[in-house]
Amino acid sequence: MRHPIRAAAAVLLCCASPAFAGTVQVQDPVPFSESAFIADNIKDECRMGAQLATALGNNAETFGNTIAFAAEPTTDGRVLKLEIVEAQSARTGFNHYKSATVRGVLMDDGQKVATVTARRISRGGAGGMFKGSCDVLERVVYAIGSDLAEWLANPTDDAKLGDF
Repeated sequence: MRHPIRAAAAVLLCCASPAFAGTVQVQDPVPFSESAFIADNIKDECRMGAQLATALGNNAETFGNTIAFAAEPTTDGRVLKLEIVEAQSARTGFNHYKSATVRGVLMDDGQKVATVTARRISRGGAGGMFKGSCDVLERVVYAIGSDLAEWLANPTDDAKLGDF
């Protein structure tokens, strides 16, 4: 073989997988924290919990994981317990100010592996003046779901993701 190092590198790249790849159970929809001060209209009108779960599920495969959704995850296997701990929705004229924070604990067979806090902020983006508050908040949690999917590939304890 003329290029053994290149061949070995190619094999490693093809067979390498994220450090913690596998199936992870997640509650769908992700609940609001009972201790959070979040306006009732956000809880009642916006689909933040469902959108967060969808985003996590859609992006997890990119990083070698599969998300198994459950109304109440079991304690067996890998479980990511998430809760929405903050959601802000303000608007001045044509400008939005939206933010959300999600906290999570990754468990493996009932043992804590790592904790994570993810936060994102949005001012509405292009055409923001034509978007509703829930649309912008759902975009915010979609970004958080993407951040969490990447973190699940190599979870570190006390991680801070997004806009801190």
